[in-house]
Amino acid sequence: MKALLLENIHPDAVHLLTERGIEVATVRGALDEAELVEAVRDVQLLGIRSKTTVTQAVLDAAPDLLGIGAFCIGTNQIDLEAAAERGTVVFNAPFSNTRSVVELVIAEIIAMARHLTDKNAKMHAGVWDKSAKGAHEVRGRTLGIVGYGNIGSQLSVVAESLGMRVLFYDVADKLALGNARRCGSLDELLAEAETVTLHVDGRAGNTGLFGAEQFAKMRPRSLFLNLCRGIVVDHEALREHLLSGHIAGAALDVFAEEPKTAGDPFVSSLQGLPNVILTPHVGGSTEEAQQDIGRYVAGKLADYALAGTTTMSVNLPHVQASDGPERYRVLHVHHNVPGVLATVNGVLADFGVNIESQTLSTRGQLGYVVTDIAAPFSDELLDKLRSLPETVRLRIIA
Repeated sequence: MKALLLENIHPDAVHLLTERGIEVATVRGALDEAELVEAVRDVQLLGIRSKTTVTQAVLDAAPDLLGIGAFCIGTNQIDLEAAAERGTVVFNAPFSNTRSVVELVIAEIIAMARHLTDKNAKMHAGVWDKSAKGAHEVRGRTLGIVGYGNIGSQLSVVAESLGMRVLFYDVADKLALGNARRCGSLDELLAEAETVTLHVDGRAGNTGLFGAEQFAKMRPRSLFLNLCRGIVVDHEALREHLLSGHIAGAALDVFAEEPKTAGDPFVSSLQGLPNVILTPHVGGSTEEAQQDIGRYVAGKLADYALAGTTTMSVNLPHVQASDGPERYRVLHVHHNVPGVLATVNGVLADFGVNIESQTLSTRGQLGYVVTDIAAPFSDELLDKLRSLPETVRLRIIA
């Protein structure tokens, strides 16, 4: 069993996989499609972060690829449907770096409200500017959160603890935490919030979500933050509103196009503007978060590779398998049509195989059944199961 981990994933992931008997190779940076096609040909497990894109072409080149781990929150860089059609499981880390992102948001809101970046620059230039002009407390100010998922909702709680009034907008029906109030539209939120922060996912429908029209609807001299996806914001429109003074400050951690590796040049139209904080996609990049992500996703990949567990997968049905089979385990990903389980069990019965335990789960168009058997299996039996028209992927753990 071989694993390839890209983009400087935390060493704990390597240690965990190695301890579970999986051979691990690492690459510090991201790979483009052509490079990845060559790299995954004999790999069973692939680990990436946000800069590597797993396309259908990559999946076509990796027939042995069992699982993909996104060592981050987002999975829009992976063709989830193509992976599911091949029975390739995908895991992510939906919770591990939530706190790290929230703390950075709070730090940047305070830094912008107090003009700390400007004060810092002047001090380094030898200028003593002891003035309260334009500096404000965040207590009592209104924070508007666009996207009330794991990060947005935790940010809501922390911001309230600082005395901020919290509004949020989400296309899905989300439970308001604490005293936060849900807005019926994005326009309603923009009309009231003094600080607006984006925490939406990277689905195609969110491309260009925030542009000139939305910036124009924000309150004069308000603050703006984006720590979710670079494609969501029109940076040229933001630049114009910053230069006009309509937006008093901005903090950006994500960009539509980002350097592949540390040290590569970075260019943005927002560089050099006062009270603008630019960070290199480090919202979740704390030692604590990266360690948690490394352990969590690597553990999920190992559990699937060695036991067949798919719990918390983002694209396959969820099955919590036991640690390992007593003798033999048959893992069958199939099209979710009536009668598949009876057909599979019929094949096992025809070959005189007794079932010791069995777990089935379905999700959309796919089903996944984990079957433990005591008797040895033959190549003829496996060929029969693979040839079933409903079979997507068959794997044996012995």
